[in-house]
Amino acid sequence: MIRVVGIAGGTASGKSTLAQQIRTALGSERCALLGQDHYYRDLAHLPYEERGKMNFDHPESIDFELLCQHVRSLKSSEPIEVPQYDFSRHLRLSGGTELEPRAIIIVEGILVFSCPELVDLMDIKVFVEAPDDIRLARRVRRDIRERGRDVEGVLSQFLGTVRPMHEQFVAPTRSLADLVVVGRGDNGVVVDMFARSLASMADGEAALWESPDALDG
Repeated sequence: MIRVVGIAGGTASGKSTLAQQIRTALGSERCALLGQDHYYRDLAHLPYEERGKMNFDHPESIDFELLCQHVRSLKSSEPIEVPQYDFSRHLRLSGGTELEPRAIIIVEGILVFSCPELVDLMDIKVFVEAPDDIRLARRVRRDIRERGRDVEGVLSQFLGTVRPMHEQFVAPTRSLADLVVVGRGDNGVVVDMFARSLASMADGEAALWESPDALDG
């Protein structure tokens, strides 16, 4: 049985790091990673200036219909073509990257718990949290290095939409999580425990938290 793990949390909280660490621990033959960031809606119909003004931290900015369709396909052992998104131009690129189904599918992103249909497809839900100042520092560094942004633009977006949308749509979904992790980046113990449990699930055995023995003592 294919299991889906949802990992949510605020921007730059450490979600992607945790997801990558778990995938590395499990190995690519057991685990596939699907990021919400690939599913931003295509804004090619808008001028560049208008694209830059869009609220990318609102659930409506995500093509959840396609994301849910792809997760259902993976759960049915069908490969998908993951769309590619250009963050500097706010456009979905032509073509995509093929992703094969694996025993464990990790779906990661700030808003993945905001879509009830997607949440219903998840077997385990993890919320990663970190203080606002830490997340802002990480966001500035990441967006400049990886997404071609400038400091002024990143700060304006964080204060104008990222933080308000976090409070409205992201933080409340913490209550949906089965596990809450502090995104310090050095979650070795958590990664090891979680990876071993998921490996058991991938092999058709009970996870640590599903075993009656785990309740003893």
